[in-house]
Amino acid sequence: MRCPAKVNLYLRVVGRRPDGYHEVVTVMQPLALADVLTVTLGGEGISLTCDRPELPQGEENLVWRAARQFQEETGLKQGVRLSLAKQIPVAAGLGGGSSDAAGTLLALNDLAGKPLPQSRLHRLASLLGADVPFFLAREPAVGRGTGTQLSAVTLLPYWYLLVNPGVPLSTRWVYENLDLAGGPTLPASQAWDPEHPETWVGNDLGKVALKRFPELALLLAGLSEAGAWCQGISGSGPTLFGLFRTREAAHQAGLRLRRTFRGWLAVARGLTGPEPETTWEQYAWMI
Repeated sequence: MRCPAKVNLYLRVVGRRPDGYHEVVTVMQPLALADVLTVTLGGEGISLTCDRPELPQGEENLVWRAARQFQEETGLKQGVRLSLAKQIPVAAGLGGGSSDAAGTLLALNDLAGKPLPQSRLHRLASLLGADVPFFLAREPAVGRGTGTQLSAVTLLPYWYLLVNPGVPLSTRWVYENLDLAGGPTLPASQAWDPEHPETWVGNDLGKVALKRFPELALLLAGLSEAGAWCQGISGSGPTLFGLFRTREAAHQAGLRLRRTFRGWLAVARGLTGPEPETTWEQYAWMI
């Protein structure tokens, strides 16, 4: 099971809810860059191994919790064995953990004979996190409410140059430091023209990230100078993206940035509809 990353092309924070969560409008795009999750049934309990030993491999891990919720929801008696190979950086604003959790639900539902319809999978995913339901469908979508109210959106298969300088930015900290008093910085767009993303790509959370780490502004400028159609910050950061029309343009821009940038760089194509996971590898690579 391949579990794709995502970028938030548009993220407008509408307000804070009484329960402490935030109302948002966001356009999310899944990418060919993906973690690889292997799920098998057998034995007892739940076990998780990961090629990133610094990550928790028990109930603190969202993948482990997704397996437990599936067992409780379906009454599955068999044990679950999970093995995770990470390609998506951790705490990067690319949704890796949420995608892995969604992949766990999808894989277990297949292995168990599809006992859960899409509506129940969506409910389980919503309990795990606001981004998790998005990864069940693996196609571009607009998220509203806390991000779990999804509707399809048409986007072109853009290419993305992803840049992560590795600075620490937690989602919780970014939201806590977002000043809503001045109102959102983005228009409440209801039409995201796929031919002209430069007219609407943006992120209300970006101003918090840029204030905390001004060097991110230099990287955004570098993406523009390297030829990006438009650029932005995904989620709460710190990953930045530049949007390109072609694979070659994104690759050449990555090589140009690599001359001076020593952080994590990757190129990936946006996934725009159902296609075999076996094709994803040819649409993503590290630089």
